[in-house]
Amino acid sequence: MSGNSQDPAARAAVEARVLRDWGLELPESIFRFWRFLESLGPVEERALGDIGIRPFGIMDLFADPERMPVENIDVRVHGRYYRDPPEFLTFMHGGTDGLHYGLWFDDGRTCSTVASYYNNDGDGIDTTASTPLEAVRALLERVWRDIEDDVRDEEADVRRDHLAQLRAALTAEETGDRPEVGLAYSSKYDRATGPVDPDRITTLDGAGGLASGASTLDRPGHRGADEYKFATYMYDLFDDAAALRANVEDARRRCAQGDPTEALLLGRDLHWASAGDPDREALAHELLVLAYRALDRPALEAIAEAHHRHRSLPKVDVLAT
Repeated sequence: MSGNSQDPAARAAVEARVLRDWGLELPESIFRFWRFLESLGPVEERALGDIGIRPFGIMDLFADPERMPVENIDVRVHGRYYRDPPEFLTFMHGGTDGLHYGLWFDDGRTCSTVASYYNNDGDGIDTTASTPLEAVRALLERVWRDIEDDVRDEEADVRRDHLAQLRAALTAEETGDRPEVGLAYSSKYDRATGPVDPDRITTLDGAGGLASGASTLDRPGHRGADEYKFATYMYDLFDDAAALRANVEDARRRCAQGDPTEALLLGRDLHWASAGDPDREALAHELLVLAYRALDRPALEAIAEAHHRHRSLPKVDVLAT
């Protein structure tokens, strides 16, 4: 990866590009991630590849902040997978099954955490990691945990040594106060479960929606629902045209009366569960635009608009070569 994380002008150019085109403020943590990537030697780079991740999405602009998308494609969909909520800004690809990581902007301006999920399977969005480097550390320790019981042959020892060097480079930037490795690290820090978050309300994608109003379903706070029962209910609702229509009408009415909460939540649910259905895609788009406009989150509204126009793209890399 080219570029210079120590050059204030280079940093300012990246910040200005993202603010101009996405309307989002990059967190300090993404610049530590950039500095970490630049610090890696050949061994550490090989180890990073060994755990199956590479910088992608927004990181592609760090080398050239003025890089443009191919003709007639909105740059805001670069690195944006089909199910990515507008709050998700990809910065890293994770290898198999569409695993990817994004900065999470649920207030439409500032990054609150890091999100990740597998686009090609049914699991929801994990928001355990607070920063990009926490996400890398968690994945590194999962790999370390998996090889701890390997036979102590030369190949396994070399792999462990390379991962240890990668860990040393990472902990020089972040998580240096966490001496645990492997299973001990995962058990203590890498846990998707946690207390109910009262500031966010349950959504089908698992990440929760930032809103303070009421919902039709009287949803619990984020992490407060039985995920299986909730998902079963929502997919049954989506298959019932009359019931879905009634819920959409209710969300529209509530939003018009000054409470966009249900429009946000139902819009996110429909977006997550669109599965190529043009009716669900259209309803998700409509409700999300209504909600973000009412919540004064213009950046998310614009991202939702761009994504709706381009959800059928065959690939997520849209920057011109």
